[in-house]
Amino acid sequence: MVLNIALNYGGRDEVTRAVKKIIQKRIPAKKITEQLIMANLDTKGLPDVDFIIRTSGEMRMSNFLPLQGTYAELYFPKVYWPDFDKHQFDLALEEFKKHQRRFGQ
Repeated sequence: MVLNIALNYGGRDEVTRAVKKIIQKRIPAKKITEQLIMANLDTKGLPDVDFIIRTSGEMRMSNFLPLQGTYAELYFPKVYWPDFDKHQFDLALEEFKKHQRRFGQ
């Protein structure tokens, strides 16, 4: 299992930095691929996200992993972060188990 914790993170800023890295490498536009962009993100080398838990019941992603979380399953518990304990995590995992992963199909 890989657990990502992002502090002071912004997905749009991460994508902007990745594009700047590609430009600095002088890679021509016709050679820019999805794989190249993903390889220049902060999370390069990590697997794509399978499951995103957004506490407080907010039904939005809030600029969090916009590319890496494209096919992630989403869970929106009404509990706030400080109260998100082992029991809440177990509930989230039980919900995740119910999903059939389709990866956009």
